[in-house]
Amino acid sequence: SGLVMLLPHGYEGQGPEHSSARLERFLQACGDGNMVVCNVTSPSNFFHLLRRQMAWNFRKPLIVMSPKSLLRHPACISPLTELETGTQFKPVISEEHTTAQAKKIKRLVFCSGKIYFDLVEYRSKNKVEGVSIIRLEQLYPLHKPQLDEIIASYPGAEKYWVQEEPGNMGAWVYINTKLPDYGFKVIARRISASPATGFKKLHDENQERIVREAMTLA
Repeated sequence: SGLVMLLPHGYEGQGPEHSSARLERFLQACGDGNMVVCNVTSPSNFFHLLRRQMAWNFRKPLIVMSPKSLLRHPACISPLTELETGTQFKPVISEEHTTAQAKKIKRLVFCSGKIYFDLVEYRSKNKVEGVSIIRLEQLYPLHKPQLDEIIASYPGAEKYWVQEEPGNMGAWVYINTKLPDYGFKVIARRISASPATGFKKLHDENQERIVREAMTLA
C-alpha cells in the first residue's frame, strides 16, 4: 500500500492527545522494510519525501509525524531552489563543518522533529559553541552508514539523543536498540504513564530543561 499518514505529533503544551501520535508504537511495528517512518523538519525535504513516495517502483506505507507548530514556525522555511533543483529526500541532515571546526565539536546532539528548532534557537541566543546537531528525518529504515560517517568526522565527541517525549516513549528505546554501539546518552522527559502533561507551565519548564541540558557542556 502507498498509504501516507500525516499524524499530529509535537510537544506544544496542549495536553496528551495533542502531543503524541504514539511514534514508539509505529517504530515497534517496523521490520523487514514494511513501512517508512519520518519526522521531517523542512518544507523542501517534505516535498521530496512525498515525491519519492510516488516515484518508487514499489509501494510501502509512509508514516509522517507532523508537528502543528511547524506550519507557522518562522524558521521552518525552504528556498524555492531546494524544490526546483530535484534534490533527493535527505534521511539524515547534519551541519557542515570544516576540518578545523569539527575538531572543536565536543558534543553531537541527535534529534528528530520540531525540538531541533528549540535547540538551534537556544544555541544561538546563548552563543553556545562546541555542539553540532544532527537531524534524523527518517527513523525507519535507519541510514546507518551515513550516521557512521558523521560520527567518524567528530572523534572524541560525546553523543546524546535528545527528544521531547518521556524516556519510555518517542524514538529513544528504538534508537538505543538499533544503535547500541553508539553509546548514546539520553535527554528526555522523565518516564511517564501519560504522553504529556496538561499543564502549560510544567510543559514549558520541562521543555526548557531538555534544551538547556542538551546545550550545556560538562
